[in-house]
Amino acid sequence: MVQPRFVRPTPSSPSSGAGEPNSSNLYAANCGPAVGLSHDAIAAAFCAFGEVNGVYPADESGVRVIVSFADPFSAKSALEALSGRPCPDLGGRTLHIRYSLLQLPSQVNECVPVSLSSSDLNIPGLFLLPDFVNAEEEKQLLAAVDTQPWIGLAKRRVQHYGYEFCYGTRNVDTKNHLGELPPFVSPVLERISLFPNLDYDPASLKLDQLTVNEYPSGVGLSPHIDTHSAFEDCIFSLSLAGPCIMEFRRYSASTWKVASTTTDEEEKPDTSTCIKKALYLPPRSMLLLSGEARYAWNHYIPHHKIDKVKDKVIRRSPRRVSFTLRKVRNHPCRCEFPQYCDSQQQT
Repeated sequence: MVQPRFVRPTPSSPSSGAGEPNSSNLYAANCGPAVGLSHDAIAAAFCAFGEVNGVYPADESGVRVIVSFADPFSAKSALEALSGRPCPDLGGRTLHIRYSLLQLPSQVNECVPVSLSSSDLNIPGLFLLPDFVNAEEEKQLLAAVDTQPWIGLAKRRVQHYGYEFCYGTRNVDTKNHLGELPPFVSPVLERISLFPNLDYDPASLKLDQLTVNEYPSGVGLSPHIDTHSAFEDCIFSLSLAGPCIMEFRRYSASTWKVASTTTDEEEKPDTSTCIKKALYLPPRSMLLLSGEARYAWNHYIPHHKIDKVKDKVIRRSPRRVSFTLRKVRNHPCRCEFPQYCDSQQQT
Protein backbone atom coordinates (compact mmCIF):
# COMPACT_ATOMS: atom_id res chain seq x y z
CA MET A 1 0.00 0.00 0.00
CA VAL A 2 1.39 3.42 -0.96
CA GLN A 3 1.48 5.80 1.98
CA PRO A 4 0.11 9.33 1.64
CA ARG A 5 2.76 11.96 0.99
CA PHE A 6 2.82 15.24 2.89
CA VAL A 7 4.91 18.38 2.87
CA ARG A 8 5.95 20.66 5.70
CA PRO A 9 4.67 24.14 4.84
CA THR A 10 7.02 27.06 4.23
CA PRO A 11 6.64 30.12 6.46
CA SER A 12 4.52 31.83 3.79
CA SER A 13 2.12 28.90 3.51
CA PRO A 14 -1.36 29.55 4.91
CA SER A 15 -1.12 26.39 6.98
CA SER A 16 2.31 26.90 8.49
CA GLY A 17 1.29 28.27 11.87
CA ALA A 18 -1.34 27.73 14.48
CA GLY A 19 -3.98 29.98 12.93
CA GLU A 20 -7.23 28.97 11.27
CA PRO A 21 -7.32 25.24 10.56
CA ASN A 22 -7.09 24.45 6.87
CA SER A 23 -5.49 21.03 7.07
CA SER A 24 -6.38 17.78 8.80
CA ASN A 25 -2.73 16.76 8.88
CA LEU A 26 -0.09 17.69 11.45
CA TYR A 27 3.69 17.57 11.21
CA ALA A 28 5.03 16.53 14.65
CA ALA A 29 8.74 16.59 15.50
CA ASN A 30 10.51 14.98 18.47
CA CYS A 31 8.50 11.76 18.39
CA GLY A 32 8.79 8.51 16.45
CA PRO A 33 10.40 5.07 16.45
CA ALA A 34 13.94 6.45 16.80
CA VAL A 35 13.05 7.74 20.29
CA GLY A 36 11.10 4.65 21.31
CA LEU A 37 7.59 5.81 20.32
CA SER A 38 5.71 3.59 17.90
CA HIS A 39 3.23 5.00 15.42
CA ASP A 40 0.48 3.19 17.33
CA ALA A 41 1.49 4.93 20.57
CA ILE A 42 1.50 8.31 18.82
CA ALA A 43 -1.91 7.63 17.32
CA ALA A 44 -3.26 6.68 20.75
CA ALA A 45 -2.04 9.98 22.22
CA PHE A 46 -3.51 12.09 19.41
CA CYS A 47 -6.84 10.26 19.19
CA ALA A 48 -7.92 12.04 22.39
CA PHE A 49 -8.61 15.02 20.10
CA GLY A 50 -10.51 13.21 17.36
CA GLU A 51 -10.43 10.34 14.89
CA VAL A 52 -6.92 9.63 13.60
CA ASN A 53 -6.74 8.21 10.08
CA GLY A 54 -3.09 7.28 10.40
CA VAL A 55 0.43 8.16 11.53
CA TYR A 56 3.18 8.21 8.87
CA PRO A 57 6.91 8.92 8.85
CA ALA A 58 7.59 12.51 7.78
CA ASP A 59 11.11 11.60 6.62
CA GLU A 60 13.79 8.98 7.20
CA SER A 61 14.92 10.39 10.56
CA GLY A 62 12.55 8.36 12.74
CA VAL A 63 11.87 11.40 14.95
CA ARG A 64 9.31 13.26 12.83
CA VAL A 65 5.84 12.03 11.84
CA ILE A 66 2.66 13.12 10.11
CA VAL A 67 -0.54 12.65 12.11
CA SER A 68 -3.56 12.57 9.81
CA PHE A 69 -6.93 13.39 11.40
CA ALA A 70 -10.36 12.80 9.91
CA ASP A 71 -11.20 16.51 10.15
CA PRO A 72 -9.33 19.82 10.49
CA PHE A 73 -10.96 20.81 13.77
CA SER A 74 -9.47 17.78 15.55
CA ALA A 75 -6.08 18.71 14.12
CA LYS A 76 -6.45 22.27 15.42
CA SER A 77 -7.36 21.02 18.90
CA ALA A 78 -4.34 18.71 19.02
CA LEU A 79 -1.96 21.40 17.79
CA GLU A 80 -3.14 23.94 20.35
CA ALA A 81 -3.04 21.43 23.21
CA LEU A 82 0.26 19.66 22.48
CA SER A 83 2.64 21.91 20.55
CA GLY A 84 5.51 23.15 22.67
CA ARG A 85 4.33 21.29 25.77
CA PRO A 86 5.42 17.99 27.35
CA CYS A 87 3.07 15.18 26.42
CA PRO A 88 2.53 12.77 29.36
CA ASP A 89 1.25 10.02 27.03
CA LEU A 90 4.47 10.17 24.98
CA GLY A 91 7.02 9.90 27.74
CA GLY A 92 6.88 13.58 28.60
CA ARG A 93 8.49 14.59 25.30
CA THR A 94 7.91 18.16 24.11
CA LEU A 95 6.44 18.05 20.61
CA HIS A 96 6.97 20.64 17.88
CA ILE A 97 3.83 20.65 15.73
CA ARG A 98 2.70 22.48 12.60
CA TYR A 99 0.07 21.93 9.99
CA SER A 100 1.02 19.77 7.04
CA LEU A 101 -0.51 19.49 3.59
CA LEU A 102 -1.29 16.37 1.59
CA GLN A 103 0.97 16.27 -1.44
CA LEU A 104 -0.51 14.95 -4.65
CA PRO A 105 1.55 12.36 -6.55
CA SER A 106 2.12 14.77 -9.42
CA GLN A 107 3.74 17.23 -7.00
CA VAL A 108 6.23 14.78 -5.50
CA ASN A 109 9.74 15.56 -6.67
CA GLU A 110 11.69 12.62 -8.01
CA CYS A 111 14.91 11.66 -6.28
CA VAL A 112 17.97 13.50 -7.52
CA PRO A 113 19.72 11.34 -10.17
CA VAL A 114 22.95 9.93 -8.76
CA SER A 115 26.17 10.07 -10.75
CA LEU A 116 29.11 7.72 -10.38
CA SER A 117 31.72 10.20 -11.61
CA SER A 118 32.36 13.70 -10.28
CA SER A 119 32.92 14.96 -13.83
CA ASP A 120 29.28 14.18 -14.66
CA LEU A 121 28.11 16.81 -12.16
CA ASN A 122 30.01 19.63 -13.89
CA ILE A 123 30.72 21.42 -10.60
CA PRO A 124 34.07 23.23 -10.81
CA GLY A 125 36.47 22.11 -8.10
CA LEU A 126 34.73 18.80 -7.33
CA PHE A 127 36.82 15.64 -7.75
CA LEU A 128 36.35 12.02 -6.65
CA LEU A 129 39.08 9.38 -6.71
CA PRO A 130 37.86 5.78 -6.20
CA ASP A 131 40.11 3.30 -4.38
CA PHE A 132 42.26 6.01 -2.82
CA VAL A 133 43.22 3.43 -0.19
CA ASN A 134 43.07 -0.34 -0.47
CA ALA A 135 41.09 -2.75 1.70
CA GLU A 136 44.01 -3.50 4.03
CA GLU A 137 44.76 0.21 4.53
CA GLU A 138 41.08 0.81 5.21
CA LYS A 139 41.13 -1.87 7.90
CA GLN A 140 44.21 -0.33 9.52
CA LEU A 141 42.71 3.18 9.56
CA LEU A 142 39.50 1.93 11.15
CA ALA A 143 41.41 -0.05 13.75
CA ALA A 144 43.49 3.03 14.59
CA VAL A 145 40.53 5.34 15.24
CA ASP A 146 38.76 2.65 17.24
CA THR A 147 41.59 2.76 19.78
CA GLN A 148 40.92 6.47 20.35
CA PRO A 149 38.12 8.07 22.41
CA TRP A 150 34.99 9.17 20.59
CA ILE A 151 32.87 12.27 21.27
CA GLY A 152 29.14 11.52 21.14
CA LEU A 153 26.88 13.90 19.20
CA ALA A 154 23.12 13.59 18.81
CA LYS A 155 23.23 10.97 16.06
CA ARG A 156 26.89 10.22 15.37
CA ARG A 157 30.34 10.08 16.98
CA VAL A 158 33.37 12.21 16.13
CA GLN A 159 37.07 12.62 16.84
CA HIS A 160 39.06 15.83 16.31
CA TYR A 161 42.79 16.16 15.69
CA GLY A 162 44.96 19.26 15.23
CA TYR A 163 42.13 21.62 16.14
CA GLU A 164 38.70 20.89 17.55
CA PHE A 165 35.79 21.83 15.32
CA CYS A 166 33.18 23.69 17.39
CA TYR A 167 29.70 22.83 16.11
CA GLY A 168 28.08 25.70 18.00
CA THR A 169 30.10 28.33 16.11
CA ARG A 170 30.91 26.16 13.08
CA ASN A 171 34.50 27.26 13.43
CA VAL A 172 37.75 26.36 15.18
CA ASP A 173 39.60 27.98 18.06
CA THR A 174 42.99 28.65 16.50
CA LYS A 175 44.45 29.36 19.94
CA ASN A 176 43.70 25.81 21.10
CA HIS A 177 46.07 23.61 19.13
CA LEU A 178 45.59 19.93 20.00
CA GLY A 179 48.92 18.85 18.53
CA GLU A 180 50.11 17.35 15.26
CA LEU A 181 47.90 15.06 13.24
CA PRO A 182 48.20 11.40 14.35
CA PRO A 183 50.75 9.12 12.71
CA PHE A 184 48.09 6.74 11.37
CA VAL A 185 46.93 9.41 8.91
CA SER A 186 50.43 10.14 7.54
CA PRO A 187 50.15 7.73 4.55
CA VAL A 188 46.91 9.45 3.55
CA LEU A 189 48.55 12.89 3.73
CA GLU A 190 51.47 11.71 1.61
CA ARG A 191 49.11 10.34 -1.03
CA ILE A 192 47.09 13.57 -1.09
CA SER A 193 50.18 15.39 -2.34
CA LEU A 194 49.92 13.24 -5.48
CA PHE A 195 46.23 14.06 -5.97
CA PRO A 196 45.55 15.21 -9.54
CA ASN A 197 44.12 18.67 -10.27
CA LEU A 198 45.89 20.26 -7.30
CA ASP A 199 46.83 23.64 -8.72
CA TYR A 200 46.81 25.51 -5.42
CA ASP A 201 49.12 27.37 -3.09
CA PRO A 202 51.26 24.64 -1.45
CA ALA A 203 50.80 26.34 1.93
CA SER A 204 47.05 25.71 1.75
CA LEU A 205 47.75 21.99 1.32
CA LYS A 206 49.63 21.64 4.60
CA LEU A 207 46.57 20.07 6.20
CA ASP A 208 46.45 20.48 9.96
CA GLN A 209 42.89 19.59 11.02
CA LEU A 210 41.21 16.19 10.93
CA THR A 211 37.65 15.34 11.92
CA VAL A 212 36.68 11.68 11.98
CA ASN A 213 32.93 11.06 11.72
CA GLU A 214 31.17 7.76 12.38
CA TYR A 215 27.69 7.52 10.84
CA PRO A 216 25.36 4.66 11.84
CA SER A 217 23.08 3.34 9.11
CA GLY A 218 20.37 5.86 8.25
CA VAL A 219 22.24 8.86 9.67
CA GLY A 220 23.32 11.61 7.32
CA LEU A 221 24.47 15.20 7.40
CA SER A 222 22.47 18.42 7.10
CA PRO A 223 23.12 20.68 4.09
CA HIS A 224 25.96 23.11 4.80
CA ILE A 225 29.01 24.89 3.43
CA ASP A 226 32.11 24.64 5.58
CA THR A 227 32.65 28.09 7.10
CA HIS A 228 34.83 30.13 4.76
CA SER A 229 36.74 31.87 7.53
CA ALA A 230 37.54 28.57 9.24
CA PHE A 231 39.33 26.64 6.50
CA GLU A 232 41.39 27.17 3.37
CA ASP A 233 40.35 26.20 -0.15
CA CYS A 234 40.84 22.41 -0.27
CA ILE A 235 38.71 20.03 1.79
CA PHE A 236 39.36 16.30 1.49
CA SER A 237 36.97 13.57 2.66
CA LEU A 238 37.92 9.90 2.74
CA SER A 239 35.03 7.41 2.96
CA LEU A 240 35.62 4.16 4.87
CA ALA A 241 33.60 1.08 5.81
CA GLY A 242 30.51 1.94 3.80
CA PRO A 243 29.08 3.96 0.90
CA CYS A 244 26.74 6.92 0.84
CA ILE A 245 25.15 9.44 -1.47
CA MET A 246 26.36 13.02 -1.23
CA GLU A 247 24.02 15.65 -2.60
CA PHE A 248 25.23 19.08 -3.68
CA ARG A 249 22.88 22.07 -3.55
CA ARG A 250 23.41 25.54 -4.97
CA TYR A 251 21.00 27.91 -3.21
CA SER A 252 20.41 31.56 -3.89
CA ALA A 253 22.24 33.76 -1.38
CA SER A 254 19.19 34.37 0.80
CA THR A 255 18.14 30.74 1.13
CA TRP A 256 21.75 29.69 1.75
CA LYS A 257 21.85 31.93 4.82
CA VAL A 258 18.74 30.20 6.20
CA ALA A 259 20.14 26.76 5.41
CA SER A 260 23.39 27.53 7.21
CA THR A 261 21.82 28.64 10.49
CA THR A 262 18.83 26.39 11.00
CA THR A 263 18.46 23.53 13.44
CA ASP A 264 16.31 20.44 13.06
CA GLU A 265 13.34 22.17 14.67
CA GLU A 266 13.45 25.38 12.64
CA GLU A 267 12.22 26.18 9.16
CA LYS A 268 14.25 24.82 6.27
CA PRO A 269 14.78 26.65 2.97
CA ASP A 270 12.51 25.93 0.05
CA THR A 271 14.59 23.40 -1.87
CA SER A 272 12.63 24.07 -5.05
CA THR A 273 14.76 27.22 -5.43
CA CYS A 274 18.09 25.40 -5.56
CA ILE A 275 20.04 23.30 -8.05
CA LYS A 276 20.56 19.72 -6.85
CA LYS A 277 23.12 17.17 -7.99
CA ALA A 278 24.15 13.90 -6.35
CA LEU A 279 27.26 11.71 -6.33
CA TYR A 280 27.83 8.16 -5.12
CA LEU A 281 30.77 7.89 -2.69
CA PRO A 282 32.02 4.29 -2.57
CA PRO A 283 34.10 2.96 0.33
CA ARG A 284 37.79 3.86 0.15
CA SER A 285 37.18 6.82 -2.18
CA MET A 286 38.57 10.33 -1.64
CA LEU A 287 36.48 13.43 -2.37
CA LEU A 288 38.02 16.86 -2.93
CA LEU A 289 35.97 20.03 -2.54
CA SER A 290 37.76 23.11 -3.85
CA GLY A 291 36.96 26.36 -5.57
CA GLU A 292 33.29 26.73 -6.43
CA ALA A 293 32.42 23.27 -5.05
CA ARG A 294 33.87 24.21 -1.68
CA TYR A 295 32.71 27.83 -1.43
CA ALA A 296 29.31 27.95 -3.16
CA TRP A 297 27.67 24.51 -2.98
CA ASN A 298 26.10 23.02 0.14
CA HIS A 299 27.00 19.37 0.60
CA TYR A 300 24.49 17.04 2.20
CA ILE A 301 24.17 13.34 3.05
CA PRO A 302 20.51 12.24 2.98
CA HIS A 303 19.30 10.37 6.06
CA HIS A 304 18.65 7.10 4.24
CA LYS A 305 19.27 3.44 4.96
CA ILE A 306 18.80 2.54 1.30
CA ASP A 307 20.05 4.53 -1.69
CA LYS A 308 19.09 4.19 -5.33
CA VAL A 309 22.10 4.44 -7.63
CA LYS A 310 21.26 4.20 -11.33
CA ASP A 311 19.09 1.05 -11.47
CA LYS A 312 20.55 -0.53 -8.34
CA VAL A 313 19.29 -0.34 -4.77
CA ILE A 314 22.22 -0.11 -2.35
CA ARG A 315 21.73 -0.69 1.36
CA ARG A 316 24.02 1.37 3.57
CA SER A 317 26.36 -0.53 5.84
CA PRO A 318 25.84 -0.53 9.62
CA ARG A 319 28.71 1.93 9.88
CA ARG A 320 30.35 4.54 7.68
CA VAL A 321 33.46 6.44 8.79
CA SER A 322 34.81 9.55 7.09
CA PHE A 323 38.14 11.33 7.50
CA THR A 324 37.75 15.04 6.70
CA LEU A 325 41.09 16.80 6.30
CA ARG A 326 41.40 20.58 6.14
CA LYS A 327 43.86 23.46 6.55
CA VAL A 328 42.84 25.97 9.24
CA ARG A 329 42.68 29.52 7.89
CA ASN A 330 44.43 32.29 9.85
CA HIS A 331 43.35 35.23 7.70
CA PRO A 332 40.04 36.48 6.24
CA CYS A 333 38.64 34.65 3.25
CA ARG A 334 38.75 36.56 -0.03
CA CYS A 335 37.07 34.02 -2.29
CA GLU A 336 35.10 34.81 -5.43
CA PHE A 337 31.77 34.00 -3.76
CA PRO A 338 31.11 36.89 -1.33
CA GLN A 339 27.39 36.11 -1.15
CA TYR A 340 28.27 32.89 0.71
CA CYS A 341 31.33 34.17 2.58
CA ASP A 342 31.15 35.05 6.26
CA SER A 343 34.45 36.98 6.09
CA GLN A 344 33.23 39.28 3.31
CA GLN A 345 29.75 39.71 4.75
CA GLN A 346 31.25 41.09 7.95
CA THR A 347 33.33 43.77 6.19
